[in-house]
Amino acid sequence: MARPLKIAIVQKTAIYLDLVRSVTLALEIIDECATRGAQLVVFGECWLTGYPAWIDHSTDYTRWDDPVTKSVFQKMYANSVKVDGDEIRAICDATRERNICICIGINEVNNAQTGTIYNSVLIIDQGNILLHHQKLIPTYTEKLLYGQGDGRGLRAVDTSVGRIGALICWEHWMPLARQAMHMSGEEIHIALWPQVHDMLQIASRHYAFEGRCIVVAAGQLMKADQMPTELKLKADPETLLLNGGSCIVGAHGKYLMEPDTSCEDVLYYQIEDLDTIYGEKMTLDVSGHYQRDDVFEFAIKNQSSGIYNLDSRRL
Repeated sequence: MARPLKIAIVQKTAIYLDLVRSVTLALEIIDECATRGAQLVVFGECWLTGYPAWIDHSTDYTRWDDPVTKSVFQKMYANSVKVDGDEIRAICDATRERNICICIGINEVNNAQTGTIYNSVLIIDQGNILLHHQKLIPTYTEKLLYGQGDGRGLRAVDTSVGRIGALICWEHWMPLARQAMHMSGEEIHIALWPQVHDMLQIASRHYAFEGRCIVVAAGQLMKADQMPTELKLKADPETLLLNGGSCIVGAHGKYLMEPDTSCEDVLYYQIEDLDTIYGEKMTLDVSGHYQRDDVFEFAIKNQSSGIYNLDSRRL
């Protein structure tokens, strides 16, 4: 029997650095997507409450001890979320009420309030947080804003729509991170990006082909006038700092949904049968018949419980 799946990708951005209004928007989007029959809704990298695109466009960003940049970071911290906080609880409740699965990127702070922000992703299914992953290494200019995550989220989880995993941005260029995900048996992989430009399309397509899974690559459209007004930006207010590029790639590495750089709202796509990925595994299964356990040994250091070894079985 076929396993159809309707996917929604949110290219609309949050209300930048406004947590209350952004949560309200997220709830509205979840409700709209559920009404239109979506079973899986994907929000982009740091969607709640906004990817800091200004780090690549502000003329003063890297100046030491710059008071304006520090004030923006302070606002960013204040509008970040705790995984067990009221904002995420409200989103969980919405997924339970609408019987839907979502993947959402967040700016995360921990309960210890240490002052560090993490670039994180949550998979929430029908009210339950099934996966919490923190980006392992902030990329380039992100290092001035984000801390390093750990390896506990490098796995796929069983959801109501299939077995799903997620990586964030340049984690897709990390071969060992990819292998950890492949070995956990993904059927659907969520690739979160600020925008999905040409090289990131290559990474997304490569991941789908290598992992023999569906890849949902989510980007966002963001204009310069959505950035903090305190910052000096080189770009015109109407300039797109992030141009979307969201797409869906099949397990054969070809596009199922071509990249979109124009939609400022939500994209929808219907997969007719998720099980077709298993036909592609006949030629390549990097966690099964195309793996040599007798030659290679692979492990992940898990900060919560020491080291656990991965094999070709699902976790």
